[in-house]
Amino acid sequence: MTLSPTVRRIGPALLLLIVIAVVIVACVPGAAPSGSGAVPSASIHPPLEPAKPTDPLSLFAFIFTPIFQVMFIILIAVYQFLENLNVPGAIAWSIVVLTLIVRAVLIPLYRKQLVSQRRMQLIQPELKEIQKRFKGDQVKSRVAQQELFKERGINPLAGCLPLLLQLPLLFIMYSVIQNGLTNQDPSAMLTVFGTKLVDLHCTNVVNGVVDATRACIDSRIFGDFDIGKPQAFLYVAGFGLSFLAIASALLQLVQSRMMLTAADPTNDDPNARIQRQTMLFLPLISVVYGGFLPAGLFIYWIVATIFSIVQQYLIVGWGAMFPLFGWTPAFAVDHTPRYPVAMPPPPEPGKRAAILTDADKKTTADKTIRPRERGRQGRRGRRR
Repeated sequence: MTLSPTVRRIGPALLLLIVIAVVIVACVPGAAPSGSGAVPSASIHPPLEPAKPTDPLSLFAFIFTPIFQVMFIILIAVYQFLENLNVPGAIAWSIVVLTLIVRAVLIPLYRKQLVSQRRMQLIQPELKEIQKRFKGDQVKSRVAQQELFKERGINPLAGCLPLLLQLPLLFIMYSVIQNGLTNQDPSAMLTVFGTKLVDLHCTNVVNGVVDATRACIDSRIFGDFDIGKPQAFLYVAGFGLSFLAIASALLQLVQSRMMLTAADPTNDDPNARIQRQTMLFLPLISVVYGGFLPAGLFIYWIVATIFSIVQQYLIVGWGAMFPLFGWTPAFAVDHTPRYPVAMPPPPEPGKRAAILTDADKKTTADKTIRPRERGRQGRRGRRR
């Protein structure tokens, strides 16, 4: 079955929306069981506990709870270590360390994404030749493109998988910061199979008495800058502007521009056009949500983007980053990536698919030639 162009365009977007909806549900913290003794108050949260699969919605939360716990345990372990060393802004540095660990684990997956995107850019001239050759025949054009991808070992969908993975991680990190850093008692999330992995010393315990109006973890840095809450310096029409959100958006623009081809950043190819639109859309989301999302999430976003920029620099170089406003620095002229992406060579002509060679033209021409009939009518025609 062949999907229509409209379905192919909106399909990934719908899939992303489904993933977002599922992960939002999954990141809801487990509610305190009845009889837990929690004081009902608008400013007091129930103890943060692993979700239990009691209904379809909590089942999704139960599935994602192990990832939440792993990230939260790493965050608190680093936080406790830095607190013991009296490091200023320990919770912010803990988010930085957690981000670097997550991105280091995902290096092979993101490298596969970068290699796939780069090879898709390198193969564009051959794809355009196929489109010209089979102009007006969409079926043959798609078959030829698929054969070309197959013989070069390119998977056009490989670049989408890291994006699908990045969104769940982003929302889980949001839950870690939004719920973990603002809860009065998150100790249950630090226990696995009855073993407490990290001994968290809550700052809201004074003389053995828990202050239920304060969070267990002090998420303030530089005085009263609380990274567990949104931090905006200006509100315009109900939308807050955050310095961290603006910095995150600018870094995302740099990352996206580096992924475009330097030869023709204004290419009208559909894939390049979608990539340019995404390049502007995602940073805009960062700025808009600056007044709603906790500041710690933008610390994660900034560090993850810088990590991606370094990874792209090593694999694809500066891309279309320069010239910038007509200026190209000396270090970007004729720059070669440290680990450049090479396109696999085409197979021998005899091993290529017929539709990619002149053999397909010959086969098609043979089918259009009508065989000569040597029957009775033929002889009559000659007599006349």
